[in-house]
Amino acid sequence: MNFLEWILGRWSGSFRASWILTRLGRGSFLALMLPVSPLVGLTAPRPNVTLDGSAARLVVDLAGGSIGDFHLKEVALNPLGWGTPSATDSGLRGFGHFLCLDRWGPPSEAEGARGMPYHGEAAHVLWQTVQEPRAEAGTVAAEMSAQLPIAGLSVRRQIRLSATQPVVLVREEITNDRPLGRIFNIVQHPTIAPPFLDATTVVDCNGRKGFAQGNPMPHPAEPSFHWPTALNQDGAPVNLRLLTDNPEPNVVSYAIEDRHGWVTAANPGKGLLLGYLWKTTDYPWVSLWRDVRDGKPAARGLEFGSTGLHQPYPVLVQVGRLWDRPLFEFLDAGETRTKSYLMFLLKVSPDFRGVKQVILEDQRLRVLERGDPRPRELTIEVAEGLQP
Repeated sequence: MNFLEWILGRWSGSFRASWILTRLGRGSFLALMLPVSPLVGLTAPRPNVTLDGSAARLVVDLAGGSIGDFHLKEVALNPLGWGTPSATDSGLRGFGHFLCLDRWGPPSEAEGARGMPYHGEAAHVLWQTVQEPRAEAGTVAAEMSAQLPIAGLSVRRQIRLSATQPVVLVREEITNDRPLGRIFNIVQHPTIAPPFLDATTVVDCNGRKGFAQGNPMPHPAEPSFHWPTALNQDGAPVNLRLLTDNPEPNVVSYAIEDRHGWVTAANPGKGLLLGYLWKTTDYPWVSLWRDVRDGKPAARGLEFGSTGLHQPYPVLVQVGRLWDRPLFEFLDAGETRTKSYLMFLLKVSPDFRGVKQVILEDQRLRVLERGDPRPRELTIEVAEGLQP
């Protein structure tokens, strides 16, 4: 029995498979499966936490912890509209921007047989509100938490939305609640979808050297290439800034060399840009997932995290490091680790050419346009309390 056959058999009973994508990277195997656990006793509407500023609104779904909505007040377009459940959907599930914790990708066969879901438990448990949204030092702040019983971890998430700017700081504290140390991974999984996503949507990032997922062992990072180029299954170059009718390569990961990592998606025709920025010490990898349905772009994952290899832990331990970058972290007994990132929205013009660079300095986020002559610069004020 191959892995795909096993995982389908495992989840066909206790879980409902939401979507299955095959042909990941340069191989032909499972790329993404998000199981859905029923939330017993859930009544409509789904529980959520809503943060409202004068410039933007952010909504967190507590039935899985996803950031399912982030939009400008004057542009009612939510880039994170991927997989949004209906109000009567009683499933604990990830959608929009969800959290992969304690892993990115599949469990080992033994772990899966004992209940560990794909991408870990964080998107499959009910989150609890610790602090309802309230005004605090020029922001709207809220706090929530979740317990991951199989992994033995807990996560506490603090969210601060600027009261006047479309920028958000998300800080997450991960604690090992067990009496023994363990390895773990944490990957942020923002996913954009139509109508924000179409063939004109441009994705940019500051990843440098990269590889397509699915390369055979013992050299999973070969062949390699450099952003924005990737290689498809035939070895032909692909420009990953755009997605039209072909999702190959399906998932590509890049190492970050700068102090801050960043990724943006802009739809000039709809006048909107979504971006993320984080410290590279928190998240040294950026990974891009692409999906096409009926010949049209259906989803783009703008993922960033502590690993760049989409494999279960036995493989990660065997490989160890890639390009002198870690593929997992160690969390000692009782230890807490804190990671954070910024997410932001900007209005752009119809002739916007994409992003060359994102710079955080002097309490200002500067987004520099690609191309010459006279590239434009967009800015957002970032108060001291919103620094990652």
